[in-house]
Amino acid sequence: MVQTILSRSQVPLDSRDLETCQHVFDKLSADYAVARDSDEAERMASIIIELYRQGVRDPNHLQSMVQAARGLFETDGGPPVAQ
Repeated sequence: MVQTILSRSQVPLDSRDLETCQHVFDKLSADYAVARDSDEAERMASIIIELYRQGVRDPNHLQSMVQAARGLFETDGGPPVAQ
């Protein structure tokens, strides 16, 4: 019998997980005036979910890491995008 081991990133998020991610997304969106339907919002949400799945569960730590990553994907006059 083959046994499958699910990594943390393969386990579905529950309502508490999504609430935490949504709170961080809403806070960052408001702080940086990011439109919900923008490419930046989509990238920011992807980063939040990925970091959360990798084990970053503290909302303040999650927010700090996403803020640090923002400079890597700003395209509207921000710092150059890292290659």
